Amino acid sequence: MPKTLTGTEREAFLAVLRADLGADAVSDDDDDLRTYGRDWTRVLEPAPMVVVFPRSTADVVSVVRRCAAAGVAVVPSGGRTGLAGGAVAASGELVLSLDRMRGMGPVDPRALTVEVQAGAVTAAVHAHVEPYGLTWPVDFASKGSSHVGGNIATNAGGVKVIRYGTTRPWVLGLEVVTARGDVLHLNGALEKNNTGFDLRQLFIGSEGTLGIITAATLKLTRLPGHLDVMLLAVSDLPAVLRLFEEARRAPFSLSAFEFFTDLCFARLGRHRGLSMPLSTHASHYVLIEVEATAPGAVEAWLGSMLEGEFVLDGTLAQHGTQARALWALREGISESLSATGMPHKNDIALPLAELAAFCADLERVFLERWPGFEVCLFGHIGDGNLHVNVMKPDGMSKEEFLAHAHASDAALFELVRLRRGSISAEHGVGLLKKDFLSYSRTPEELQLLRAVKRALDPQDLLNPGKIFDVEPA
Repeated sequence: MPKTLTGTEREAFLAVLRADLGADAVSDDDDDLRTYGRDWTRVLEPAPMVVVFPRSTADVVSVVRRCAAAGVAVVPSGGRTGLAGGAVAASGELVLSLDRMRGMGPVDPRALTVEVQAGAVTAAVHAHVEPYGLTWPVDFASKGSSHVGGNIATNAGGVKVIRYGTTRPWVLGLEVVTARGDVLHLNGALEKNNTGFDLRQLFIGSEGTLGIITAATLKLTRLPGHLDVMLLAVSDLPAVLRLFEEARRAPFSLSAFEFFTDLCFARLGRHRGLSMPLSTHASHYVLIEVEATAPGAVEAWLGSMLEGEFVLDGTLAQHGTQARALWALREGISESLSATGMPHKNDIALPLAELAAFCADLERVFLERWPGFEVCLFGHIGDGNLHVNVMKPDGMSKEEFLAHAHASDAALFELVRLRRGSISAEHGVGLLKKDFLSYSRTPEELQLLRAVKRALDPQDLLNPGKIFDVEPA
């Protein structure tokens, strides 16, 4: 069970850490505590005891063993781009930042693999393997700051899931430090390894509650060929879904199928001053990225959509600059919502067949119970992932808004449960969603999850309180 160190105990503990790691790798500076003690959520105030910056797996082992002996809780910290409070240290924990563990090994162009440390930034991995005509196809708006270890710990999704899936299938091997300070080398670079339980899979998506990921062997794939990017305007969500069906049948490979509403675009325009490249105003916009092999296939398909009844307008990027400008309309939304107000964010997943009915129910619930609240929807509609952003009304206090937001969560997640969806599609459970975990997990599943936690972390020292609460063994 984690303990709170007294003043004398704390100073002695910090002195030992400085002796082990060096003074520059241990910080209790107020700015560092605030910066590294939180993620992108701003609901909970950070209050860690100290931040440490290991440079190697051996350093991580040293820290974890010191914490285990002293009963100090550890919060692993990566790029801190999560939105569920999974990297928040609010109760005097030690924050273990992987920020200095950014090493990347040589690319193996035959096996299509590369081994990297957990602190490697996603975009840096992309740049590292690109000269070989390869990519690690985990991609999202935060790729310039998110870490590989954090991506793996949350099984991150992003904008290319429709083509490549989540992070999980692109991780061949893991190096993990356990709660006891042991180092596990799981699977390495093997494609096939049928020797019992695949322990690697336990740590993918575990949010740092079972072990600390320090390195990974990543599976790579070829860079796609020429990608066409287009933006289309449609009248409503059923039209978005119909467009998706048409795109699935089209003679090209879908790389991304994203949507956002006019309310999202209005916030984007206020923040970044971007204009809509379409002449027709619509309630819903769809960004599609495709790889085509047949010349003219994309132009012909877009022309047929524009001649139909449900696509109101559309444009196809003619060069890379235009393609990046279209992507900026989608990728700038989250930042713009935060810059122009206070959003209460949720990312959920629904079966595609349930999306339209779910959104209709969601609109009805908010009109009945919270009629003054603006709800901005966007997401990776092709894989059923919807980002629900409830904006704080002007003039309402933060405290009153958060109380309403928590009540709206209960209503939202009840709709998710009724439609057999997930309360978290991408960002995990963390602190903010654990009260509703039973909406997506059965009592039998929760019992097994807690048993796994007790087996791997009997003192409950690794990211305690995240996902669920559990009494130590």
